[in-house]
Amino acid sequence: MTAPAGRTVRVLVADDQEIVRTGLRMILDAQPGIEVVGEAADGLAAVELARRLRPDVCLFDIRMPGLDGIEATARLAGPGVADPVAVVVITTFDLDEYVYAALRAGARGFLLKDAGPDLLAQAVQAAASGDALIAPAVTARLLAAFADAGPGRPPRQPVEPLTGREEQVLAAVARGRTNNEIAAELYITLSTVKTHVASLMAKLAARNRVEIAIWAYETRRVRPG
Repeated sequence: MTAPAGRTVRVLVADDQEIVRTGLRMILDAQPGIEVVGEAADGLAAVELARRLRPDVCLFDIRMPGLDGIEATARLAGPGVADPVAVVVITTFDLDEYVYAALRAGARGFLLKDAGPDLLAQAVQAAASGDALIAPAVTARLLAAFADAGPGRPPRQPVEPLTGREEQVLAAVARGRTNNEIAAELYITLSTVKTHVASLMAKLAARNRVEIAIWAYETRRVRPG
């Protein structure tokens, strides 16, 4: 589900610490075009509330009682979910296995709690518009590390070969570049970037930019550094 352009982005916040939820609500409600419409203290309550309220974006902590943020993400945005909700995971713990599991579960973003108001707002807006944002400090490191470890199966092949330009866009997406940054780096228009990203998603059967990035690392098209 994607919020239409110009509409207020409705956000559900889930964290087991009340002081954290309050802080996130204050930060987000202070941002233009963003409104927190619900809070939950555990994963089960978050899933139930998300299904009832249908927010544009869910902001989930990973470590929650009953049902953690990863499983909650999978239930709302995982493979096979007919009408997935955009989820951004935010956590204190910079642990690769948590991040990768969250992204595999369908999360559209990953942030650390020290990200700051601007990056938090960017991640929410990106998720609402169908984009993805991962904390720059963890993007390349976590994707490369888990691609190197590998799940023991060969990466899926694209339904059609990628063009040279698509390979360039793929590498930029894998390094966490935004569409605007890619346009500037490759000297192409923003609409052209969006066309290439859409083509990559179709060819790779990827649901979002995160899956494009994971595929780039799994196929060794992008490496650490």
